[in-house]
Amino acid sequence: MAEVKFQQVCSDEHKQQAADLIREYLEWLNQLVQRDYGIEFDVPAMVASDLADPEKFHPPDGRFYLVTYGGDAAGVGCLKKLEAGVGEIQRMYVPPRLRGKGLGRAIVNRLIQDARTIGYRRLKLESLEFLNAAHSLYRSVGFREIDPYADNSMKSYQDAENLDTYYSITVFMELDLEKSESKNKGAYL
Repeated sequence: MAEVKFQQVCSDEHKQQAADLIREYLEWLNQLVQRDYGIEFDVPAMVASDLADPEKFHPPDGRFYLVTYGGDAAGVGCLKKLEAGVGEIQRMYVPPRLRGKGLGRAIVNRLIQDARTIGYRRLKLESLEFLNAAHSLYRSVGFREIDPYADNSMKSYQDAENLDTYYSITVFMELDLEKSESKNKGAYL
């Protein structure tokens, strides 16, 4: 089996590879939400923000990983600070050709581990309602559905009218890192 590696996105080469994967992901999502829900994402603005903001996904409060599998770019996963003690997973994506190899689970587990190391007590995410496989993965590591939360990522990219539609097609989830850590510790005793 090929080796999974996590590279913090810093170099120009990694930025380009990560941008290509994020763009692929967002364009795919954009196509579906335009067709099925009549809203659209500003993909170029979202990708530019992900790459240009030096604090958004970078240490000490975040992570921006390019994931490689067998030496090839195979996915991305990002972590950012929402507020004191609370982090958010964003841009988690594995291209269809590489799914089924455990990469998504490896990414989410790494981001959870990093969130704990940073000192977050809770971890949140948002995911479109039709991403059922992603929801199953998140539930399997302890996430549960919650109401929409303040400072979610789409507030910057949608007007108020479209934001309501976006909320109606989005699943918001949270993981209590303190509870899940003590539960996991008990499982190994």
